[in-house]
Amino acid sequence: MKKKYVLAAACSLAIATGFAQTKTVTLDYYFNHEFKKAANGEMARFHYMWEDTAQSGFSKLGSVFTKNGFKLKTLEIAPTASNLKGTSVYLIVDPDTDKETAKPNYIQPEDIKAIETFVKKGGIVLMLANDSLNVEFEHFNHLTEAFGIHLNKDIKSRVKGDEFEMAAFYTPKHDKIFKTAKHVYLKEVTSLSLSKTAKPILVHQTEKYVVAAAAKVGKGMVVVVGDPWFYNEYLNGRLGENTGWDNDKAADDLVKWFGKLAK
Repeated sequence: MKKKYVLAAACSLAIATGFAQTKTVTLDYYFNHEFKKAANGEMARFHYMWEDTAQSGFSKLGSVFTKNGFKLKTLEIAPTASNLKGTSVYLIVDPDTDKETAKPNYIQPEDIKAIETFVKKGGIVLMLANDSLNVEFEHFNHLTEAFGIHLNKDIKSRVKGDEFEMAAFYTPKHDKIFKTAKHVYLKEVTSLSLSKTAKPILVHQTEKYVVAAAAKVGKGMVVVVGDPWFYNEYLNGRLGENTGWDNDKAADDLVKWFGKLAK
């Protein structure tokens, strides 16, 4: 009885101090590794970074994760079983082409093996792609296809100027993932083709192409979206607040779902 009491007390203390609830989201800084000239003339990292508060950054998405109990982390080298240990969600966005960086880090077979192992053991991987002009498809597809999801290398959901409604997607009623988001924006996306265990989680309401899919693999989950989607510009930087767009709600819905799945 004494041992049980001590164990229960220790668990209660861990929960109270937050240790038992700690989950980590690790953002890839290796496959996406872009630079641009800063105001001081020096080259600086940018694009899809936690610390980037400009339209190109992921600072708002980072806030969504932290609000939902996640700790933010980055990975500046290739993924391995060792450096993914302790990660609940691994986020890869828009791997570089040779037009974006002089020496892009292409996804290699050993990277795919490490990520597959991570997922099968219970990890979650979120992969955000882009349209055919802005993402490295060949090697990225090697990774997504390991989970039954193929990036079609096309450009859907084009927009003229600020006619945002041309890029609108509507989630179905009583959706299991997007419980609060109904009217979301994804501009110039690539569509997806599915096989194996992959299932659509967001489909265009009239053209019926898949823009987001999920695959249950082993104890884990893989989600692929044909768009960077949740960077600051469209969460809801350019769209504006309280204008009827639910990208912020969609991010929160997805992260809450990850929180329930996460080990």
